Amino acid sequence: MLSPFSVFDRKGFFFLQIPAAIVTNRSMFDTITVFSVKGIMYNYGGENIMPSAKVLESKKARVEALTDLIKGAAAGVIVDYKGISVADDTKLRKELREAGVQYFVEKNSMLRFALKNAGHEGFDDVLEGTTAIALSTEDQTAPARILGKYIEGADEKSTFSMKAGFIGTEIYDKAGVTALSKIPSKEVLLAQLLGSLQSPLQKFAATVQAVADKKKEEEVA
Repeated sequence: MLSPFSVFDRKGFFFLQIPAAIVTNRSMFDTITVFSVKGIMYNYGGENIMPSAKVLESKKARVEALTDLIKGAAAGVIVDYKGISVADDTKLRKELREAGVQYFVEKNSMLRFALKNAGHEGFDDVLEGTTAIALSTEDQTAPARILGKYIEGADEKSTFSMKAGFIGTEIYDKAGVTALSKIPSKEVLLAQLLGSLQSPLQKFAATVQAVADKKKEEEVA
C-alpha cells in the first residue's frame, strides 16, 4: 500500500498520493491520488484541485473587472435565475440592455470577492445556487423594476427570483428589492408630476378667463 506523499509514475503521467485533508475536508487518515498535466493538479477522477498560476491570475483579473463594474454601478440586483426558459431569458436580457442595465451570470465565489472589494458587505448568505447580477450606472431602480416586472408576469411555478441588491452604499434584502421594483420609472414619475400640476393650472386659467369674460360683459352693458 502506498504511504502518504508516495510518488509513482503511470503511463507517462506524474502521480502523487497525499493526505486528502490537504485539498479536501476529508480525514487526515484518508489519502487522495493526484496527478499533474501542464502544471495543473487533478485528482484521479479528473477534478482540478490545485489551480496553476495562470488559472489564479485569470480569476484575479476577473474579480478585479467585476469590482470595477460594481464600483461604477449606481444600483445592482442579485438574481437566482434558475427556472427561466431560453426564450424568456433572451427577452429579459433585451429589455434590460435597452434600459442600460448590464446583466450576466457569474460565479458566487467571484461575486463574493468583488462585492467585498467594492465595499458591499452582507451578501454572503445569498451567494449560493444559480446567480446572475444586474447592474445600472444611471437609473437606480431600473434593475429591480424590470426584473420585478418579469417575476410578476412569470408562471406561478417559476423559481426565478431577486435575492438582494444595493443602491449606492445602501444594501437591500429580498423584501427591499421587491419594494424597489414597484417604484415607477423616472419618465412615469415626471409624467405623473406634470399631470398633477396641470389640473390646478387649468382651473386657474379657467377662473381667469371667466373673470375676464365677466368684466367684458359688464363693459359692454
